[in-house]
Amino acid sequence: MTDIWTRLTEHRKAQGALRIEALFQADPDRAAGFSTSAEGLVFDWSKTGIDAKARDLLLELAAPVAARREAMFTGERINETEDRAVLHTALRNLESSVILDGEDVMPEVRRTHERMRAFATQVRDGSFAGQGGRITDVVNIGIGGSDLGPAMAARALAPFHDGPRVHFVSNVDGADIADTLKGLDPATTLVVVASKTFTTIETMTNARTALDWMAAGVADPAAQFAALSSAAERTAEWGIEPNRVFGFEDWVGGRYSMWGPIGLSLMIAIGPDDFDRFLAGGAAMDRHFRSAEPAENLPVILALVGIWHHQVCGYATRAVLPYDNRLARLPAYLQQLEMESNGKRVAMDGSDLSLPSGPVVWGEPGTNGQHAFYQLIHQGTAVVPCEFIIAARGHEPELAHHHLLLIANCLAQSEALMRGRSLDEARALMQAKGLTGAELDRQARHRVFPGNRPSTTLLIPQLTPYTLGQIVALYEHRVFVEGVILGINSFDQWGVELGKELALKVAPLLEGKPAPGHDPSTRHLAALIRDARA
Repeated sequence: MTDIWTRLTEHRKAQGALRIEALFQADPDRAAGFSTSAEGLVFDWSKTGIDAKARDLLLELAAPVAARREAMFTGERINETEDRAVLHTALRNLESSVILDGEDVMPEVRRTHERMRAFATQVRDGSFAGQGGRITDVVNIGIGGSDLGPAMAARALAPFHDGPRVHFVSNVDGADIADTLKGLDPATTLVVVASKTFTTIETMTNARTALDWMAAGVADPAAQFAALSSAAERTAEWGIEPNRVFGFEDWVGGRYSMWGPIGLSLMIAIGPDDFDRFLAGGAAMDRHFRSAEPAENLPVILALVGIWHHQVCGYATRAVLPYDNRLARLPAYLQQLEMESNGKRVAMDGSDLSLPSGPVVWGEPGTNGQHAFYQLIHQGTAVVPCEFIIAARGHEPELAHHHLLLIANCLAQSEALMRGRSLDEARALMQAKGLTGAELDRQARHRVFPGNRPSTTLLIPQLTPYTLGQIVALYEHRVFVEGVILGINSFDQWGVELGKELALKVAPLLEGKPAPGHDPSTRHLAALIRDARA
């Protein structure tokens, strides 16, 4: 594989100052040839610097993916540092068998899913009620994977909400839970606590605050709590009945978990049937990923484009730009999915990586970003590959003109990034305004856009539970493919541990208790904070 990286790097150098527009001039059918379709989705990657030779070399890089992919789907312990299988795909595959250590895991997955459906239905139809009447609000308390996924999906699928209102609390900052609970009625609120171990300090701190808030308004606060946890003893200590506890196995990582019990709040909001359509979209992408040839495989191509931009071209970040306000939380969700998965520095064997690992992922929905950070994307000194996402249809027929304007902006941005504006074109604009001489040149230079900035566009028919499932599974598999190519474990997250461990040791400093071993800056800041709080 080292030889392939070398050839890719040499080819990139040989391209020199090649402009993306020149690739279209050389190949009038480039838009079709560098687009990949699957299950109604279209991924256009023609506005990148990937030419036919680069594409072929990138596909060579993907050779190890097939074997590793089958190992994942068939229950091998590919999360080697934690000695775990990686089977989140089983949560959305409700038809086939999945064997792990000689046993089919699917009967238990189906039982849990049916229990979720039954409980969600009871909450939605009022047969499970609060101590003051029908449940009107659901507060999901989690953090990281037990928050970002369902919070993103709940907002994305707002047109399909026909159940109680759902709210999400994650930050240990008291402002988060205070602002969420303000205005809610404890007697008609269900609190869902999402923590596999029921020990996550941020989640359990917020859960205790919610329990106290509930206790001030109802006689039996625990009766309006549900738990998404595998720690039955701990949930029992909280007084949560077993029929409101939904567990999941250690082969489901947090950032891959909303397909199962972590998605309970979403299921309550949109209903079990639409939740199943969400699962079906994910399962359809699984089938495509598992069966399509690499050159036609959407997750593989998406990953290879990312590899080209970051590891080959050296672009440090990528911007995810959904032109759908309901996908506003998707960039944050993908930040965790990608940066927690592939933000590593050693290979599977523990050796140092010889290549950069994952890029910084960020973004906001269009058109808001156009009036903010797009200035840097268009004219800044750093090249930021952009990943646009747009739906052909919106959900408000009476506002179809809004959606057409949204689409026009999305397509215009990708075109503008590629084409740019030359100095001659800028000079002509300034001449038309009557400027001459040195002032014309000065003003013209401010209006030059270098262009040749890469972007991709993912086109979906409409944002629905099914297509959202496809999108989430697509990006999950993209992360997997990139991890395989880089030779890293995408399914552990040791980087989140150290800070959490030290936080417990810093806490005594803030109370003025002895806490040896901290650096002078931390001790100094703790003293200032103690004084300010006195």
